[in-house]
Amino acid sequence: MAAPTPKKGKLLIAEPALTGDVSFNRSVVLLAEHNEEGSVGFILNKPLEYDICDLVTEIKVSFKVFNGGPVEQDNLYFIHKVPELIEGSVEISDGIYWGGNFERTIELINDLTITENDIRFFLGYSGWASLQLDQELLSKSWVVAPNQYQSDIIRKSSSAFWKEKMIELGGDYLIWSNSPENPILN
Repeated sequence: MAAPTPKKGKLLIAEPALTGDVSFNRSVVLLAEHNEEGSVGFILNKPLEYDICDLVTEIKVSFKVFNGGPVEQDNLYFIHKVPELIEGSVEISDGIYWGGNFERTIELINDLTITENDIRFFLGYSGWASLQLDQELLSKSWVVAPNQYQSDIIRKSSSAFWKEKMIELGGDYLIWSNSPENPILN
C-alpha cells in the first residue's frame, strides 16, 4: 500500500528520527498549502509562552500563541473555522481556513464572537521549497496522515499530540510514544 501523499489539509507527523531537529522534533504540522511551488504548514503542538494579547495590544482576551515553524517567526498567522465572520480567508480543507481580515478578527475576538475554540494563532510558519517536502518524505522525516479532526483540529493544543499520533500509527511507532524527548537523557 502506498503512503499517503502530502496535500493541503493533511497532517505531517515528525518521524522519531527528527529528534535532533530543534524546530520539528515531535511536531505535528497542518499543511495549509502544497503545490509545485512548495509547501506551507503550521506546527499544532508547540505552545509558546505568549498569549495573543501580549503581541497584539488591541486584543483584550488571552488566547495561547503557538510556534508555527522556523520561517518568519516575527510574523503572526492564524487559522480558524469561521469564514462567514472573517472575510478574505482561504480554505485549507475540512472547514479550516487561513488568514483573513485581521482588523475585523480583532473586533470579533474582543466582543467574544470568536472564541479560542474558533481560532489558533502562530508566530512563524513551516515552509518547504519546491520538491523539498517530497525529498524529506523520501528520507522518512515525516509521516503523512489524514486530519480526522477536521475543523476541530484547532482545539488539539496538547503538547502530547505527537505521542497520541505515534500511538495511532501503531507498530514500531508505539515504542517511540514513550521514549524521552531527548534520548541522551534516558
